[in-house]
Amino acid sequence: MRFTQELRQQADGIFEAIFEHPFVRGIADGSLDRGQLIHYVKQDFEYLNAYMRIYGIAIAKSTSREEIAAFNEQISFIMHSEVHPHQNFCSAAGVKYEELQGYPLAPSAHHYIRHMLTVAHEGTLGEIMSVLLPCPWTYFEIGSRLLGTVKPDESHPFYDWIYFYGNRGEDATTTFRKRVDEWAEQATIAERDRMKEHFMLSCQLEYMFWDMAYKQEEWPVRLQTSDK
Repeated sequence: MRFTQELRQQADGIFEAIFEHPFVRGIADGSLDRGQLIHYVKQDFEYLNAYMRIYGIAIAKSTSREEIAAFNEQISFIMHSEVHPHQNFCSAAGVKYEELQGYPLAPSAHHYIRHMLTVAHEGTLGEIMSVLLPCPWTYFEIGSRLLGTVKPDESHPFYDWIYFYGNRGEDATTTFRKRVDEWAEQATIAERDRMKEHFMLSCQLEYMFWDMAYKQEEWPVRLQTSDK
């Protein structure tokens, strides 16, 4: 069994919990409210900014042009293509995408980003790829599952979101899995254990990100703002 097959098998309970999360079910049946959509986009915009910075760290640790090109391609994908599912949510919420940028991180998003950045700065390239893998993998499986079960047509409010991840998410997932498997083959047992730990924690944090958006999570104590 390949390393990423082992990871997916061990994380199956988290994947299933994500599939059944009320935010994901709300995508399926189109029932998410305006506030939930707005909170998700605000947080995901900042998350993806951090994701691109982590790709930059991975480029700095790359040893071949092939690796550099692969990470650079993913930066371009986020910058130029992944705005489309955000636009779908914004359209459904009746807001402009540009209005939802530059907001502070909610606790769960903050935790997730700091987790990835710590691994990026302290870990190997294999560890970086492992900590990043759950994002494209869970989104692809959500999209493909919703394509199969919901079978949305263009009247569905989240038709573009579902088709984007269900159809386009597979390439990123396949690329990541291939590279993680290749790295794991030459990694020490200790490094493989760290890669597994990073992957599993990212899976948990993917669930928490959906939960954060659904509950419109904020910090428990509001800070007073100065009028000066």
